[in-house]
Amino acid sequence: MKLETKPFGIINIDEKQKVSFDKGIFGFENIKEYALLNASQWPFYWLQAIEAPDVAFVLIEPVIFRSDYMPDVDAGDLAELELKAEDKDKMLIFAIVTVPADPKKMTANLQGPVIINKELRIGRQFISFNKKWQIKHYIIDELASKEGH
Repeated sequence: MKLETKPFGIINIDEKQKVSFDKGIFGFENIKEYALLNASQWPFYWLQAIEAPDVAFVLIEPVIFRSDYMPDVDAGDLAELELKAEDKDKMLIFAIVTVPADPKKMTANLQGPVIINKELRIGRQFISFNKKWQIKHYIIDELASKEGH
């Protein structure tokens, strides 16, 4: 399938890259279909809206810079993705990244994780109930402090 993307222009994607978000992403609830793309720079990914080429989110797996990260989300909400908290092998957990003009100040939203059932290719953005996780975690700073330990 051909897809017009914000970061890469027109590319071919595989059906396996498609992810459905029946409730959309916060602020973009009307957009339901996305493609999960590898970014050209590890450890980032792109979540590209299929029907809106200008809508794309940079994602990161939070455990890369916070090894203790585990979102605390409602079990009933997780069940909507046909997952349980212990189904770690069936889920992908991402945080949406905000990249400002100074990339050293990029942040990840750990309070609003994006969880994907990788077998069913369905996803949802959640609100973590754990007050430890905030909307802005400075990725570079947290990586540096992790390396300092």
